Amino acid sequence: MVERLTIDHVGHRGDGVCLDAGEAIYVPYTLGGETVEVDHVVGNHPDRRKLLAVDVASPERIDPFCPHFGVCGGCAIQHWAAEPYRAWKRSIVVETLAQAGIDCEVAPLVDAHGAGRRRITLHGRFGTHDVLKVGFAAASSHDVIPIDRCPILDPALNGALDAAWALAEPLTSRMPVTKPLDIQVTATANGLDVDVRGSGPLPTPLVTALSRVAEQHHLARLTRHGELVLQRLAPTIKMGRAEVTLPPGSFLQATVAGEETLAALVAERIGKAKEVLDLFCGVGPFALRLAEKARVTAFDNDAGAIAALAKAARTPGLKPIKAEPRDLFRRPLVPPELRDFEAVVFDPPRQGAQAQALKLAASKVPVVVAVSCNVATFARDARLLIDGGYKIDSVVPVDQFRHTPHVELVAKFTR
Repeated sequence: MVERLTIDHVGHRGDGVCLDAGEAIYVPYTLGGETVEVDHVVGNHPDRRKLLAVDVASPERIDPFCPHFGVCGGCAIQHWAAEPYRAWKRSIVVETLAQAGIDCEVAPLVDAHGAGRRRITLHGRFGTHDVLKVGFAAASSHDVIPIDRCPILDPALNGALDAAWALAEPLTSRMPVTKPLDIQVTATANGLDVDVRGSGPLPTPLVTALSRVAEQHHLARLTRHGELVLQRLAPTIKMGRAEVTLPPGSFLQATVAGEETLAALVAERIGKAKEVLDLFCGVGPFALRLAEKARVTAFDNDAGAIAALAKAARTPGLKPIKAEPRDLFRRPLVPPELRDFEAVVFDPPRQGAQAQALKLAASKVPVVVAVSCNVATFARDARLLIDGGYKIDSVVPVDQFRHTPHVELVAKFTR
């Protein structure tokens, strides 16, 4: 059934929101003030519509730069002019904090897209007539949009798509049609680091075939579910003075500019602290830079990341870094363990750090710096710190994931 709707504004997830019917109706790829024709979405989403046509366009609408936009689910917003897009992304932080009752300054949005994404996860699936497709997931679907280029990728990922197609062909040839294949590719100083998941055990002939593909495409390393298939060169990343050898499939900030921007904001807020605690430290993007001036203790539940950080910590010129594995969701550091630190940094996954925030709120640490990729869970954790007696300074939103509703942020809390 075709409907004609007027879009009121762009919501926090990047969809246009129509309020005409008294309840919100969401239409992707639309802007406030537009009149559009839509159709009902098949499935369990009665509040969503599919855009058919824009009858009256917003003056802020621009042409998308990617031919896959609107089909590929990677980008939600390429159709909006830069300034209103930036204002909207900052407003996500402002409104979410206000809803949590947090009154603080929100700085202008910092662009950290830089050269583009340095890590991606591609999917290999069989489509109709058992034709292999390798690319990104479709918008609101498990289907795969086959692609041969992506304009938001760092040039260091050149060759990633060709390599993914070449790896997917032998892997999927022995897999059930319905079984998914995921190919994570990270650009490193020594070439592409690739981890494949979903393939099942690899017989010797397939390992030989994959090794041949890895050599042909000059991959630094190829792993399957973290298990080594072939390594030509160690996949390393520069972090400050240190060089980190990445564990297979490890987490890394999506862009180089994003990592550097977040690290600089953290260092600025840490100030002259000499004893620093880095929680959810990963492979050390903050710890290794902070150790140029301070002694650092670092914890993360990923033992591989901790081992990589401990090795990189031996870089000459760095102050001591003590890195240990610990599940901070189940065993957060308690106030007696926090007592000797002048500053704490915590950068949890999207679910936030509620258990650890409660312990920090009960501590006497003079400075806490929070980094987050989820405004809602940040607001929840910030509320705990504020209720525990901390004062929040300004919040800095960081746009590492341009063309999406995702926003990073950094905030300082003091006693």
